Amino acid sequence: MSTEFQGKHVTVAGLGVSGVPAAKVLHGLGARVTVVNDGADERARAQAAELEALGVTVRLGDADTLPEGTDLIVTAPGWKPTKPLFTAAAEAGVPVWGDVELAWRLRGENAAPWLAVTGTNGKTTTVRMLASILRAAGLRTAAVGNIGVSLLDAVTGEQEYDVLAVELSSYQLHWAPSLRAHSAAVLNLAPDHLDWHGSMDAYAADKGRVYEGNQVACVYNVADRATEDLVREADVEEGCRAIGFTLGAPAPSQLGVVDGILVDRAFVENRQKNAQELAEVADVNPPAPHNIANALAAAALARAFGVPAAAVRDGLRAFTPDAHRIAHVADVDEVAYVDDSKATNTHAAEASLAAYGSVVWIAGGLAKGATFDELVAGAAGRLRGVVLIGADRALIAEALARHAPEVPVVDLDRTDTGAMLQAVQEARRLARPGDTVLLAPACASMDMFANYNQRGDAFAQAVRELGA
Repeated sequence: MSTEFQGKHVTVAGLGVSGVPAAKVLHGLGARVTVVNDGADERARAQAAELEALGVTVRLGDADTLPEGTDLIVTAPGWKPTKPLFTAAAEAGVPVWGDVELAWRLRGENAAPWLAVTGTNGKTTTVRMLASILRAAGLRTAAVGNIGVSLLDAVTGEQEYDVLAVELSSYQLHWAPSLRAHSAAVLNLAPDHLDWHGSMDAYAADKGRVYEGNQVACVYNVADRATEDLVREADVEEGCRAIGFTLGAPAPSQLGVVDGILVDRAFVENRQKNAQELAEVADVNPPAPHNIANALAAAALARAFGVPAAAVRDGLRAFTPDAHRIAHVADVDEVAYVDDSKATNTHAAEASLAAYGSVVWIAGGLAKGATFDELVAGAAGRLRGVVLIGADRALIAEALARHAPEVPVVDLDRTDTGAMLQAVQEARRLARPGDTVLLAPACASMDMFANYNQRGDAFAQAVRELGA
């Protein structure tokens, strides 16, 4: 294990999912560790007590001042680059890494290669699909990173892997300057987290870091030109290829769909003339268009690693999607009720709405600076009705008035958690047999719920009460 941290004073910025493992690992490597954290709530105090028992110094409620003698900062990914702590670090010449950068630098000599996935939407699903495909090929793997499983645990633990399926957020990539993946994919780019990055250009640039130094394949979305532009701008290893995925028929060096079959024209001999069948669209669960795109991206990364076609099919068949991702809850009076609470931005909601012909849409929450005109204009022809909830619902109501004035709208002027039951009842009133009542909020959940999971659970419970 690395000796470069022996005796170094490392400041870990933030407790939580990434900070605690980072502090433990660095302490175990002989570093003098100080953890700084903004909050001092009960959870933070419990985590601090755990670390202090090991000999780690913890400073709660004061995270703006750079501890004296700091040689390196390892930060939680969500901390904004504009924080005073980082300004002080820059002035003092102290480098700042994220936990992903730390994990990358701590890999052993024969470490498992990383297949990395980023994008505005679909990351977790794609990474879990990829891990399922890799397992179907008999490879030792794990889905790690922003998916909630610590990369530090994966690279420092006793479990040996052949390859890792790694989900990376724009935050994590911002703080990971030396990361070099075997192959990587940017699934899509849409405005998100602009309050953190400062601009769309800065957000895209951080996403594009995932391609730097790629060895075999840079996977991009043919339908999203911005992702291909990032490939063109990347500095990659000689021989690394640009591989596209498309919901249409693929050109050479692409994966796509032909007559209901997922096909590969990238990792085959004589790709100008030949294609390899990988799986059927029906093997993708659920077979919504954006999820088929996820499957193609996962397949491209797996094929870049040399996985056979049969493993792509078997892995997709074995894959079960996480909750609250375009999940069918129930049919009530010939109306389908679908929970896509994970659609926390306009791009995700657009993909969700596009999967259905006639929709009663439940939307609203925290807009995070988003605008809704493009989303509403594109979906107007599908909308039977709309039920609005949450703090920023007026922004969606205004877009509906401009672009879909004939669509009936129910505006629920309440932000308590019980509002979801009323929203579902109102949606039932608007729906007709054959319609889909779709929770795809296009907004974050924290105005009303702890997270999108709780919001989706409230929707599912309300639907069950309808059925009862």
